[in-house]
Amino acid sequence: MKKIIIACAILMSAQAQAQVKTYTQATINTTMNVIAPEEEDVQSIGGGGEGRGGMNFRTMMDGETFFTTYLKDNLVKTNIKSEMGKSTIFRDNEKKVTTTIIEMMGNKSGFAATDEEQAAMQKQRDSMMAERRKKDTGSNVKREERVKVEPTTEISYTKESKKIAGFNCTKAYLITSRFLGIKDTSVIWVAPDFKLNNVLQVGGMSAMPGMSSMMGGALTGLEKVEGFVMGYEMKMRRGRVMEVYVTKIDLEKAIENKEFDLPKGIEIKPMKEMQNMFGGGRGGGSMRMPRD
Repeated sequence: MKKIIIACAILMSAQAQAQVKTYTQATINTTMNVIAPEEEDVQSIGGGGEGRGGMNFRTMMDGETFFTTYLKDNLVKTNIKSEMGKSTIFRDNEKKVTTTIIEMMGNKSGFAATDEEQAAMQKQRDSMMAERRKKDTGSNVKREERVKVEPTTEISYTKESKKIAGFNCTKAYLITSRFLGIKDTSVIWVAPDFKLNNVLQVGGMSAMPGMSSMMGGALTGLEKVEGFVMGYEMKMRRGRVMEVYVTKIDLEKAIENKEFDLPKGIEIKPMKEMQNMFGGGRGGGSMRMPRD
């Protein structure tokens, strides 16, 4: 009898996993809203990029940003539009190359990097931050404790549900443990019936070049999610709250290959040069994708 029960349990588990379909083609519209604290006095915020064309880089992501993501096999393209300008992220998961086209203040710039190059840039940023922490005499953390700790993530599902863009979604908590046991908790809404090939999430700071490392707002551990994340809410730096929700998703419409062609007439420079546009080395970042 015990063997029969175990066999049935295995069969039911396999059937449940089989119901989660993975799509290799999709068009997704997403809206991100960054909400600043009501009591914040914008006039009192100094620095943060003022003087660079009159733009305050500390508040420029406040408000709504709109994303349109195209997925076809190993290719992903995301168009991003906000008050600060437009940008497009091209991702080739076969070649492991990310190309970013930025349109800002009437100028167009292109940047590209392989996964290896991005990893090297991240290592350099980590080294810079480690040196800054060593010089931080006001920190209460002992120097011997200042070591990089990879975050760990756990997901707690609830019974609460709602429809997002026509799909039934389940509410869950994404709990990330960081340095010295600090935990961050974000609310995510998961469509349990499908996943997207090569795409863990759409929209948000993770999809915006240079913004994630400056302002926070990148989710980790999404490869553990049982389904696709259709929305999430999380806290950011400087008291801000970010809400990201899919507004429309089409899993049937055919996408032509030319949709992923890079625009002509734009010089594509090394990605490291883009760092100068976003805080002199604190930039970087791309759509959250699984890495083979």
